[in-house]
Amino acid sequence: MIPLSCAQIAEAVGGELAGVDPAAIVDGSVERDSRQITAGGLFLAFAGENVDGHDFVPAVTEAGATVSITTRPVEGSPCIVVADVQTAVGELAKYVISQLPDLTVIGLTGSQGKTSTKDLIAQLLAPYGPTVAAVGSMNNEIGHPLTSLKADLTTRYLVAEMGARHVGDITYLCRITPPKVGLVLNVGHSHIGEFGSQDAIAVAKGEMIEAVLPGGTAVLNADDPRVAAMAGRTSEKVVLWGDAPEATVRATGVELDALGRAGFTLRLGGEEHAVQLQVVGEHQVANAFAAAAAVQAVGLTPAQIAEGLSTATAASKWRMEVHERADGVTIINDAYNANPESVRAALKALVAIGRARNARTWAVLGPMGELGDAHAEEHDGVGRLVVRLDVQRLLVVGEGARPIHLGASLEGSWGNESAYVDSMDEALELLRKELQQGDVVLVKASRFVGLDRLATALLEEASQ
Repeated sequence: MIPLSCAQIAEAVGGELAGVDPAAIVDGSVERDSRQITAGGLFLAFAGENVDGHDFVPAVTEAGATVSITTRPVEGSPCIVVADVQTAVGELAKYVISQLPDLTVIGLTGSQGKTSTKDLIAQLLAPYGPTVAAVGSMNNEIGHPLTSLKADLTTRYLVAEMGARHVGDITYLCRITPPKVGLVLNVGHSHIGEFGSQDAIAVAKGEMIEAVLPGGTAVLNADDPRVAAMAGRTSEKVVLWGDAPEATVRATGVELDALGRAGFTLRLGGEEHAVQLQVVGEHQVANAFAAAAAVQAVGLTPAQIAEGLSTATAASKWRMEVHERADGVTIINDAYNANPESVRAALKALVAIGRARNARTWAVLGPMGELGDAHAEEHDGVGRLVVRLDVQRLLVVGEGARPIHLGASLEGSWGNESAYVDSMDEALELLRKELQQGDVVLVKASRFVGLDRLATALLEEASQ
Protein backbone atom coordinates (compact mmCIF):
# COMPACT_ATOMS: atom_id res chain seq x y z
CA MET A 1 0.00 0.00 0.00
CA ILE A 2 1.09 3.57 -0.51
CA PRO A 3 2.24 5.27 2.73
CA LEU A 4 -0.64 7.14 4.37
CA SER A 5 -1.04 9.02 7.60
CA CYS A 6 -3.63 7.88 10.10
CA ALA A 7 -5.49 11.12 9.46
CA GLN A 8 -5.66 10.34 5.74
CA ILE A 9 -6.89 6.82 6.42
CA ALA A 10 -9.53 8.05 8.85
CA GLU A 11 -10.79 10.54 6.29
CA ALA A 12 -10.88 7.89 3.55
CA VAL A 13 -12.89 5.42 5.64
CA GLY A 14 -15.05 7.90 7.52
CA GLY A 15 -13.58 6.87 10.87
CA GLU A 16 -12.62 8.59 14.12
CA LEU A 17 -9.15 8.58 15.60
CA ALA A 18 -8.88 7.06 19.08
CA GLY A 19 -5.57 7.15 20.93
CA VAL A 20 -3.55 7.69 17.76
CA ASP A 21 -1.29 10.42 16.42
CA PRO A 22 -2.96 11.75 13.24
CA ALA A 23 0.46 12.17 11.63
CA ALA A 24 1.58 8.59 12.32
CA ILE A 25 2.34 6.81 9.03
CA VAL A 26 1.15 3.40 7.85
CA ASP A 27 3.84 2.16 5.50
CA GLY A 28 3.50 -1.59 6.07
CA SER A 29 0.97 -4.12 4.88
CA VAL A 30 -2.75 -4.25 5.66
CA GLU A 31 -3.67 -7.47 7.44
CA ARG A 32 -6.73 -9.16 8.91
CA ASP A 33 -4.61 -11.95 10.42
CA SER A 34 -2.83 -10.67 13.51
CA ARG A 35 -0.04 -13.21 12.95
CA GLN A 36 0.91 -11.50 9.68
CA ILE A 37 1.21 -7.96 11.00
CA THR A 38 4.54 -6.18 10.64
CA ALA A 39 5.99 -2.89 11.87
CA GLY A 40 4.19 0.06 10.33
CA GLY A 41 1.23 -2.07 9.32
CA LEU A 42 -2.53 -1.64 9.56
CA PHE A 43 -4.65 -4.27 11.31
CA LEU A 44 -8.30 -4.92 10.46
CA ALA A 45 -10.23 -6.07 13.53
CA PHE A 46 -12.97 -8.17 11.96
CA ALA A 47 -15.44 -9.68 14.40
CA GLY A 48 -16.36 -13.20 13.27
CA GLU A 49 -18.64 -15.85 14.70
CA ASN A 50 -15.84 -17.59 16.58
CA VAL A 51 -13.02 -15.04 16.76
CA ASP A 52 -13.18 -11.30 17.44
CA GLY A 53 -10.26 -9.40 15.93
CA HIS A 54 -10.55 -6.78 18.65
CA ASP A 55 -9.11 -9.32 21.08
CA PHE A 56 -5.83 -9.20 19.13
CA VAL A 57 -5.47 -5.44 18.85
CA PRO A 58 -3.14 -5.12 21.89
CA ALA A 59 -0.91 -7.86 20.45
CA VAL A 60 -0.59 -6.20 17.02
CA THR A 61 0.15 -2.90 18.71
CA GLU A 62 2.95 -4.62 20.62
CA ALA A 63 4.17 -6.14 17.34
CA GLY A 64 4.54 -2.68 15.80
CA ALA A 65 1.30 -2.02 13.95
CA THR A 66 0.80 1.70 13.45
CA VAL A 67 -2.97 1.52 13.90
CA SER A 68 -5.95 -0.81 13.86
CA ILE A 69 -9.34 -0.27 12.23
CA THR A 70 -11.95 -1.25 14.81
CA THR A 71 -15.61 -0.76 15.65
CA ARG A 72 -14.81 0.38 19.19
CA PRO A 73 -11.84 1.94 20.98
CA VAL A 74 -9.33 -0.49 22.48
CA GLU A 75 -7.58 0.88 25.53
CA GLY A 76 -3.85 1.36 25.10
CA SER A 77 -3.92 0.83 21.32
CA PRO A 78 -4.15 3.36 18.48
CA CYS A 79 -7.42 2.83 16.60
CA ILE A 80 -9.50 4.25 13.79
CA VAL A 81 -13.07 3.55 14.85
CA VAL A 82 -15.65 2.87 12.14
CA ALA A 83 -19.20 1.54 11.97
CA ASP A 84 -18.21 -1.49 9.88
CA VAL A 85 -14.69 -2.82 9.21
CA GLN A 86 -15.64 -4.51 5.93
CA THR A 87 -17.05 -1.30 4.51
CA ALA A 88 -13.99 0.58 5.73
CA VAL A 89 -11.48 -1.68 3.99
CA GLY A 90 -13.42 -1.28 0.75
CA GLU A 91 -13.35 2.49 1.07
CA LEU A 92 -9.64 2.48 1.88
CA ALA A 93 -8.85 0.32 -1.16
CA LYS A 94 -10.97 2.59 -3.35
CA TYR A 95 -9.03 5.61 -2.12
CA VAL A 96 -5.63 3.98 -2.63
CA ILE A 97 -6.46 2.87 -6.19
CA SER A 98 -7.63 6.42 -6.97
CA GLN A 99 -4.14 7.65 -6.05
CA LEU A 100 -2.43 5.42 -8.65
CA PRO A 101 -2.95 7.13 -12.03
CA ASP A 102 -0.47 4.87 -13.84
CA LEU A 103 -2.19 1.67 -12.71
CA THR A 104 -4.09 -0.44 -15.25
CA VAL A 105 -6.81 -2.67 -13.81
CA ILE A 106 -7.78 -5.86 -15.62
CA GLY A 107 -11.02 -7.12 -14.06
CA LEU A 108 -12.40 -10.58 -14.69
CA THR A 109 -15.33 -12.70 -13.63
CA GLY A 110 -17.18 -15.85 -14.66
CA SER A 111 -18.84 -18.93 -13.24
CA GLN A 112 -15.69 -21.03 -13.54
CA GLY A 113 -12.08 -20.61 -14.58
CA LYS A 114 -11.61 -17.22 -12.88
CA THR A 115 -8.64 -18.12 -10.75
CA SER A 116 -6.82 -20.10 -13.44
CA THR A 117 -7.32 -17.28 -15.95
CA LYS A 118 -6.28 -14.67 -13.38
CA ASP A 119 -3.07 -16.61 -12.80
CA LEU A 120 -2.38 -16.78 -16.55
CA ILE A 121 -2.98 -13.05 -17.02
CA ALA A 122 -0.73 -12.15 -14.09
CA GLN A 123 2.11 -14.31 -15.41
CA LEU A 124 1.73 -12.86 -18.90
CA LEU A 125 1.94 -9.30 -17.58
CA ALA A 126 4.66 -9.70 -14.93
CA PRO A 127 7.65 -9.46 -17.32
CA TYR A 128 6.38 -6.11 -18.59
CA GLY A 129 5.70 -4.30 -15.33
CA PRO A 130 5.13 -4.83 -11.59
CA THR A 131 1.90 -6.81 -11.30
CA VAL A 132 -0.44 -7.46 -8.37
CA ALA A 133 -2.91 -10.32 -8.35
CA ALA A 134 -4.68 -12.27 -5.65
CA VAL A 135 -3.19 -15.40 -4.16
CA GLY A 136 -5.79 -18.12 -4.74
CA SER A 137 -9.39 -16.93 -4.88
CA MET A 138 -9.37 -13.67 -2.94
CA ASN A 139 -12.28 -12.37 -4.99
CA ASN A 140 -15.04 -11.31 -2.58
CA GLU A 141 -15.89 -8.12 -0.70
CA ILE A 142 -13.01 -8.75 1.75
CA GLY A 143 -10.39 -10.53 -0.34
CA HIS A 144 -10.70 -8.18 -3.30
CA PRO A 145 -9.90 -4.93 -1.44
CA LEU A 146 -7.13 -6.65 0.53
CA THR A 147 -5.52 -7.68 -2.74
CA SER A 148 -6.02 -4.18 -4.17
CA LEU A 149 -4.25 -2.66 -1.17
CA LYS A 150 -1.06 -4.48 -2.19
CA ALA A 151 -0.73 -2.04 -5.11
CA ASP A 152 1.59 0.93 -4.71
CA LEU A 153 3.15 3.65 -6.83
CA THR A 154 5.38 1.14 -8.62
CA THR A 155 2.53 -1.18 -9.63
CA ARG A 156 1.66 -1.13 -13.32
CA TYR A 157 -1.00 -3.85 -13.48
CA LEU A 158 -3.65 -5.07 -11.05
CA VAL A 159 -5.40 -8.30 -12.06
CA ALA A 160 -8.70 -8.16 -10.19
CA GLU A 161 -10.63 -11.43 -9.99
CA MET A 162 -14.21 -10.74 -8.90
CA GLY A 163 -16.80 -13.21 -7.63
CA ALA A 164 -20.49 -12.67 -6.97
CA ARG A 165 -23.31 -14.25 -5.02
CA HIS A 166 -25.82 -11.45 -5.59
CA VAL A 167 -26.70 -8.91 -8.24
CA GLY A 168 -24.71 -5.77 -7.42
CA ASP A 169 -21.66 -7.53 -5.97
CA ILE A 170 -19.47 -6.95 -9.02
CA THR A 171 -20.66 -3.36 -9.37
CA TYR A 172 -19.47 -2.81 -5.79
CA LEU A 173 -16.07 -4.39 -6.44
CA CYS A 174 -15.63 -2.44 -9.68
CA ARG A 175 -16.18 0.80 -7.80
CA ILE A 176 -13.08 -0.10 -5.79
CA THR A 177 -11.01 -1.02 -8.87
CA PRO A 178 -12.55 0.46 -12.06
CA PRO A 179 -11.40 -1.86 -14.88
CA LYS A 180 -9.65 -0.64 -18.00
CA VAL A 181 -10.18 -4.15 -19.34
CA GLY A 182 -13.27 -6.10 -18.28
CA LEU A 183 -13.37 -9.84 -19.00
CA VAL A 184 -16.31 -12.25 -18.61
CA LEU A 185 -15.47 -15.93 -19.06
CA ASN A 186 -18.81 -17.71 -18.92
CA VAL A 187 -22.21 -18.00 -17.29
CA GLY A 188 -22.64 -21.42 -15.70
CA HIS A 189 -24.35 -22.94 -12.67
CA SER A 190 -22.00 -21.83 -9.90
CA HIS A 191 -24.07 -20.20 -7.10
CA ILE A 192 -27.29 -20.83 -9.02
CA GLY A 193 -28.89 -21.68 -5.70
CA GLU A 194 -28.32 -18.07 -4.68
CA PHE A 195 -29.23 -16.43 -8.00
CA GLY A 196 -32.12 -18.67 -9.02
CA SER A 197 -31.32 -18.86 -12.75
CA GLN A 198 -28.51 -18.52 -15.28
CA ASP A 199 -30.16 -15.39 -16.63
CA ALA A 200 -29.82 -13.79 -13.20
CA ILE A 201 -26.18 -14.87 -13.08
CA ALA A 202 -25.67 -13.21 -16.47
CA VAL A 203 -27.13 -9.96 -15.11
CA ALA A 204 -24.59 -10.05 -12.28
CA LYS A 205 -21.57 -11.02 -14.38
CA GLY A 206 -22.40 -8.35 -16.96
CA GLU A 207 -21.88 -5.66 -14.35
CA MET A 208 -18.17 -6.09 -15.16
CA ILE A 209 -18.78 -4.94 -18.72
CA GLU A 210 -20.89 -1.97 -17.64
CA ALA A 211 -18.00 -0.83 -15.44
CA VAL A 212 -15.32 -0.72 -18.17
CA LEU A 213 -13.72 2.73 -18.18
CA PRO A 214 -13.97 5.09 -21.15
CA GLY A 215 -11.41 4.08 -23.74
CA GLY A 216 -11.24 0.58 -22.26
CA THR A 217 -11.97 -2.88 -23.67
CA ALA A 218 -14.62 -5.50 -22.94
CA VAL A 219 -13.37 -9.05 -23.51
CA LEU A 220 -16.16 -11.59 -24.06
CA ASN A 221 -16.60 -15.31 -24.72
CA ALA A 222 -18.11 -15.62 -28.20
CA ASP A 223 -19.10 -19.25 -27.50
CA ASP A 224 -21.38 -18.43 -24.56
CA PRO A 225 -24.54 -16.69 -25.84
CA ARG A 226 -25.26 -15.02 -22.50
CA VAL A 227 -21.73 -13.59 -22.41
CA ALA A 228 -21.61 -12.57 -26.06
CA ALA A 229 -24.87 -10.65 -25.53
CA MET A 230 -23.10 -8.47 -22.94
CA ALA A 231 -21.55 -6.53 -25.82
CA GLY A 232 -24.74 -4.49 -25.74
CA ARG A 233 -24.01 -3.39 -22.19
CA THR A 234 -21.04 -1.17 -23.12
CA SER A 235 -20.17 1.48 -25.67
CA GLU A 236 -16.46 0.67 -25.38
CA LYS A 237 -14.41 -1.59 -27.64
CA VAL A 238 -15.42 -5.28 -27.56
CA VAL A 239 -13.06 -8.20 -28.29
CA LEU A 240 -14.48 -11.70 -28.71
CA TRP A 241 -12.58 -14.94 -28.13
CA GLY A 242 -13.53 -18.56 -28.72
CA ASP A 243 -14.42 -20.87 -31.60
CA ALA A 244 -17.35 -18.88 -32.99
CA PRO A 245 -16.81 -17.29 -36.43
CA GLU A 246 -16.94 -13.76 -35.02
CA ALA A 247 -14.13 -14.42 -32.51
CA THR A 248 -10.85 -12.66 -33.25
CA VAL A 249 -8.83 -14.66 -30.71
CA ARG A 250 -8.95 -18.38 -31.44
CA ALA A 251 -6.91 -21.59 -31.72
CA THR A 252 -6.49 -24.40 -34.22
CA GLY A 253 -5.01 -27.87 -33.97
CA VAL A 254 -5.63 -28.46 -30.27
CA GLU A 255 -3.95 -31.63 -29.02
CA LEU A 256 -3.34 -32.95 -25.50
CA ASP A 257 -0.09 -34.54 -24.36
CA ALA A 258 0.27 -37.43 -21.89
CA LEU A 259 -0.17 -35.02 -18.97
CA GLY A 260 -3.39 -33.59 -20.39
CA ARG A 261 -1.77 -30.29 -21.41
CA ALA A 262 -2.98 -28.63 -24.59
CA GLY A 263 -0.84 -27.58 -27.51
CA PHE A 264 -2.32 -25.46 -30.28
CA THR A 265 -1.78 -22.66 -32.77
CA LEU A 266 -2.92 -19.31 -31.35
CA ARG A 267 -4.41 -16.91 -33.87
CA LEU A 268 -4.75 -13.25 -32.93
CA GLY A 269 -3.83 -9.88 -34.33
CA GLY A 270 -3.45 -11.36 -37.80
CA GLU A 271 -0.64 -13.63 -36.58
CA GLU A 272 -0.27 -17.33 -35.75
CA HIS A 273 1.98 -18.69 -33.00
CA ALA A 274 2.54 -22.15 -31.53
CA VAL A 275 1.59 -22.54 -27.85
CA GLN A 276 2.21 -25.46 -25.51
CA LEU A 277 0.39 -24.94 -22.22
CA GLN A 278 1.90 -26.13 -18.96
CA VAL A 279 -1.48 -26.23 -17.19
CA VAL A 280 -3.67 -29.34 -17.32
CA GLY A 281 -6.95 -29.83 -19.16
CA GLU A 282 -8.45 -28.96 -22.53
CA HIS A 283 -10.66 -26.40 -20.75
CA GLN A 284 -7.48 -24.37 -20.17
CA VAL A 285 -7.49 -23.52 -23.87
CA ALA A 286 -10.51 -21.27 -23.31
CA ASN A 287 -8.77 -19.69 -20.32
CA ALA A 288 -5.72 -19.08 -22.51
CA PHE A 289 -7.91 -17.42 -25.19
CA ALA A 290 -9.37 -15.11 -22.58
CA ALA A 291 -6.01 -14.26 -21.05
CA ALA A 292 -4.53 -13.59 -24.48
CA ALA A 293 -7.35 -11.23 -25.43
CA ALA A 294 -7.09 -9.37 -22.12
CA VAL A 295 -3.35 -8.74 -22.27
CA GLN A 296 -3.42 -7.85 -25.97
CA ALA A 297 -5.83 -5.08 -24.96
CA VAL A 298 -3.13 -3.54 -22.75
CA GLY A 299 -0.41 -3.72 -25.40
CA LEU A 300 1.29 -7.13 -25.40
CA THR A 301 2.16 -8.49 -28.85
CA PRO A 302 0.98 -11.87 -30.17
CA ALA A 303 4.54 -13.21 -29.94
CA GLN A 304 4.88 -12.10 -26.31
CA ILE A 305 1.52 -13.65 -25.49
CA ALA A 306 2.35 -17.01 -27.08
CA GLU A 307 5.69 -17.16 -25.29
CA GLY A 308 4.07 -16.29 -21.96
CA LEU A 309 1.28 -18.85 -22.33
CA SER A 310 3.84 -21.56 -23.06
CA THR A 311 5.73 -20.89 -19.83
CA ALA A 312 2.89 -20.05 -17.42
CA THR A 313 2.27 -22.64 -14.72
CA ALA A 314 -0.53 -23.41 -12.27
CA ALA A 315 -0.13 -20.80 -9.53
CA SER A 316 -3.07 -21.65 -7.22
CA LYS A 317 -3.15 -24.92 -5.34
CA TRP A 318 -5.64 -27.78 -5.64
CA ARG A 319 -6.57 -26.92 -9.23
CA MET A 320 -5.75 -29.75 -11.61
CA GLU A 321 -2.47 -30.49 -9.84
CA VAL A 322 -0.97 -33.63 -11.36
CA HIS A 323 1.25 -35.63 -8.99
CA GLU A 324 3.10 -38.85 -9.81
CA ARG A 325 3.48 -41.24 -6.88
CA ALA A 326 6.58 -43.38 -6.56
CA ASP A 327 4.45 -46.50 -7.08
CA GLY A 328 3.20 -45.29 -10.47
CA VAL A 329 -0.21 -44.01 -9.37
CA THR A 330 -1.06 -40.52 -10.66
CA ILE A 331 -3.18 -38.21 -8.47
CA ILE A 332 -5.01 -35.25 -9.99
CA ASN A 333 -5.92 -32.91 -7.14
CA ASP A 334 -8.71 -30.59 -8.31
CA ALA A 335 -10.42 -30.47 -4.93
CA TYR A 336 -10.49 -26.71 -4.37
CA ASN A 337 -14.03 -26.30 -5.66
CA ALA A 338 -16.60 -27.86 -8.00
CA ASN A 339 -19.59 -26.95 -10.11
CA PRO A 340 -21.16 -28.89 -12.99
CA GLU A 341 -19.07 -27.21 -15.67
CA SER A 342 -15.75 -27.58 -13.88
CA VAL A 343 -16.47 -31.23 -13.02
CA ARG A 344 -17.20 -32.00 -16.66
CA ALA A 345 -13.95 -30.31 -17.70
CA ALA A 346 -11.97 -32.24 -15.09
CA LEU A 347 -13.50 -35.56 -16.13
CA LYS A 348 -12.57 -34.94 -19.76
CA ALA A 349 -9.00 -34.14 -18.70
CA LEU A 350 -8.89 -37.33 -16.64
CA VAL A 351 -9.99 -39.38 -19.65
CA ALA A 352 -7.43 -37.70 -21.92
CA ILE A 353 -4.58 -38.41 -19.48
CA GLY A 354 -5.73 -41.99 -18.99
CA ARG A 355 -6.03 -42.59 -22.74
CA ALA A 356 -2.56 -41.20 -23.42
CA ARG A 357 -1.10 -43.59 -20.84
CA ASN A 358 -3.37 -46.54 -21.54
CA ALA A 359 -4.18 -46.38 -17.82
CA ARG A 360 -7.18 -47.20 -15.67
CA THR A 361 -9.01 -44.05 -14.56
CA TRP A 362 -10.73 -43.24 -11.28
CA ALA A 363 -13.08 -40.35 -10.55
CA VAL A 364 -13.35 -39.68 -6.82
CA LEU A 365 -16.15 -37.14 -6.52
CA GLY A 366 -17.85 -35.34 -3.65
CA PRO A 367 -20.84 -32.99 -3.62
CA MET A 368 -21.11 -29.72 -5.51
CA GLY A 369 -22.47 -26.80 -3.50
CA GLU A 370 -24.97 -23.96 -4.01
CA LEU A 371 -27.02 -25.62 -6.76
CA GLY A 372 -30.39 -25.08 -5.10
CA ASP A 373 -33.27 -26.93 -6.74
CA ALA A 374 -30.92 -28.23 -9.45
CA HIS A 375 -28.85 -30.21 -6.93
CA ALA A 376 -30.18 -33.70 -7.69
CA GLU A 377 -30.39 -33.19 -11.45
CA GLU A 378 -26.88 -31.80 -11.80
CA HIS A 379 -25.31 -34.52 -9.64
CA ASP A 380 -27.21 -37.21 -11.54
CA GLY A 381 -25.92 -35.73 -14.81
CA VAL A 382 -22.33 -35.92 -13.61
CA GLY A 383 -22.74 -39.59 -12.75
CA ARG A 384 -24.14 -40.36 -16.18
CA LEU A 385 -21.30 -38.44 -17.84
CA VAL A 386 -18.73 -40.52 -15.97
CA VAL A 387 -20.18 -43.62 -17.62
CA ARG A 388 -20.45 -42.05 -21.06
CA LEU A 389 -16.83 -40.95 -20.92
CA ASP A 390 -15.85 -44.51 -20.00
CA VAL A 391 -14.09 -43.63 -16.75
CA GLN A 392 -13.30 -47.08 -15.38
CA ARG A 393 -14.03 -46.51 -11.70
CA LEU A 394 -16.22 -44.00 -9.84
CA LEU A 395 -16.04 -43.45 -6.09
CA VAL A 396 -18.65 -41.08 -4.68
CA VAL A 397 -18.03 -39.59 -1.23
CA GLY A 398 -20.70 -38.09 1.04
CA GLU A 399 -24.48 -38.05 1.21
CA GLY A 400 -24.74 -34.82 -0.78
CA ALA A 401 -23.05 -36.54 -3.72
CA ARG A 402 -25.10 -39.76 -3.64
CA PRO A 403 -27.07 -38.77 -6.80
CA ILE A 404 -23.79 -39.03 -8.74
CA HIS A 405 -23.62 -42.72 -7.82
CA LEU A 406 -27.30 -43.23 -8.62
CA GLY A 407 -26.95 -41.51 -11.98
CA ALA A 408 -23.97 -43.65 -12.93
CA SER A 409 -25.79 -46.82 -11.88
CA LEU A 410 -28.92 -45.88 -13.84
CA GLU A 411 -26.90 -45.11 -16.96
CA GLY A 412 -26.47 -48.86 -17.32
CA SER A 413 -23.80 -51.43 -18.17
CA TRP A 414 -21.92 -50.80 -14.95
CA GLY A 415 -21.56 -53.65 -12.50
CA ASN A 416 -19.50 -52.64 -9.48
CA GLU A 417 -17.60 -49.90 -11.24
CA SER A 418 -19.39 -47.24 -9.16
CA ALA A 419 -19.15 -47.23 -5.37
CA TYR A 420 -20.59 -44.95 -2.70
CA VAL A 421 -19.10 -44.28 0.75
CA ASP A 422 -20.19 -41.92 3.50
CA SER A 423 -16.81 -40.61 4.59
CA MET A 424 -13.28 -39.77 3.48
CA ASP A 425 -11.91 -42.47 5.80
CA GLU A 426 -13.99 -45.10 3.98
CA ALA A 427 -12.90 -43.68 0.64
CA LEU A 428 -9.24 -43.83 1.61
CA GLU A 429 -9.59 -47.42 2.82
CA LEU A 430 -11.23 -48.52 -0.44
CA LEU A 431 -8.58 -46.79 -2.53
CA ARG A 432 -5.78 -48.34 -0.48
CA LYS A 433 -7.15 -51.77 -1.29
CA GLU A 434 -7.93 -51.28 -4.96
CA LEU A 435 -5.49 -48.81 -6.52
CA GLN A 436 -3.03 -50.41 -8.89
CA GLN A 437 0.22 -49.31 -10.46
CA GLY A 438 -0.45 -46.93 -13.34
CA ASP A 439 -3.93 -45.85 -12.22
CA VAL A 440 -4.90 -42.19 -12.72
CA VAL A 441 -7.10 -40.75 -9.95
CA LEU A 442 -9.07 -37.49 -10.10
CA VAL A 443 -10.22 -36.04 -6.76
CA LYS A 444 -12.83 -33.26 -7.06
CA ALA A 445 -15.56 -31.70 -4.91
CA SER A 446 -16.70 -28.37 -3.57
CA ARG A 447 -14.21 -27.06 -1.03
CA PHE A 448 -16.52 -27.19 2.00
CA VAL A 449 -16.30 -30.99 1.83
CA GLY A 450 -12.56 -31.03 2.46
CA LEU A 451 -11.83 -33.69 -0.14
CA ASP A 452 -8.44 -32.05 -0.64
CA ARG A 453 -7.43 -33.90 2.54
CA LEU A 454 -8.14 -37.17 0.75
CA ALA A 455 -5.91 -36.14 -2.15
CA THR A 456 -3.16 -35.22 0.31
CA ALA A 457 -3.52 -38.56 2.09
CA LEU A 458 -3.29 -40.42 -1.21
CA LEU A 459 -0.06 -38.63 -2.04
CA GLU A 460 1.37 -39.42 1.39
CA GLU A 461 0.53 -43.10 1.02
CA ALA A 462 3.40 -43.79 -1.36
CA SER A 463 5.94 -41.88 0.76
CA GLN A 464 5.36 -43.77 4.00
